[in-house]
Amino acid sequence: MDKNFYNEASSARLGWDPSWFGERFFDDKLTRAVKKYQRSKGLSADGMCGPATFRRLWTDRQENIDDHVPDTKQYSNYIVYNGNFTAIDWDKVVLWSEPGAPKARKGTYYDYTGRPQRKIRYFVNHWDVCLSSRSCQRVLDRRGISVHFLIDNDGTIYQTMDMQHAAWHAGSERTNRPSVGVEITNAYYPKYQNWYKRHGYGERPVIDKAFVNGNEIGPFLGFYPEQLEALKALWKAVGEATGVPLQTPVNQFGNTSKNYEQHVAYGRYEGIVSHYHISKNKIDCAGLDIKSMIDEIKEDT
Repeated sequence: MDKNFYNEASSARLGWDPSWFGERFFDDKLTRAVKKYQRSKGLSADGMCGPATFRRLWTDRQENIDDHVPDTKQYSNYIVYNGNFTAIDWDKVVLWSEPGAPKARKGTYYDYTGRPQRKIRYFVNHWDVCLSSRSCQRVLDRRGISVHFLIDNDGTIYQTMDMQHAAWHAGSERTNRPSVGVEITNAYYPKYQNWYKRHGYGERPVIDKAFVNGNEIGPFLGFYPEQLEALKALWKAVGEATGVPLQTPVNQFGNTSKNYEQHVAYGRYEGIVSHYHISKNKIDCAGLDIKSMIDEIKEDT
């Protein structure tokens, strides 16, 4: 593959330019600069700025730009599925229809307007490797993809589109069409801990190690307790709206599966899953104990 051509096409699609890597042109010098950056971040050093490299670079730039401004939000207490409202037991929900709220762009999801109600079988959890939900939405827009929900650092839930539409978030048509997804904001890398403290969110939990798809990863940043409570409320409300059952793939001991699950990847599962259940190449959301959280929901019901 011509790496110079790839980088030029990637730049046009994602909205970056050679100056982000300290270069001026789409040439071999840029390829070497991209490789240098990738090596410094532990990424595959192929010299091509694809989605993974772009997302990491975007977050680095956002940390340095430091343009974070707390939102003024108009909260709702419901989520929307095919034009119908379902109450959610959470007091910080913002719909895409509110002024200035994150909203999925037209052309980045399967539009089911005017069609029979979409059958939703499972809910996919992602982390965004961004500093905030608004930053995540900008990355999604640039990549031409989407997700139904975002959960911000303070536990605010943003719904970016009606769940009647099928977001492009889970890698393929067979996993996107029957699912709903959430991006939980978390920059993942411990180097960003100071950003969170500097902006008043406090220190994130740190997960020393976790296992996913046979690999040990860590240390990495975990989710705030407020985010986990918001997530449980969202799972419950989505289940009530769509019929997605409160269950998750488990191992032989009855604990949350830490591995790729073929029946999930083929779109045949019903329940709550992590992105790594769908793809052997994904690690989100490692350390998220879905089974225990579901048990807590059931105990509180």
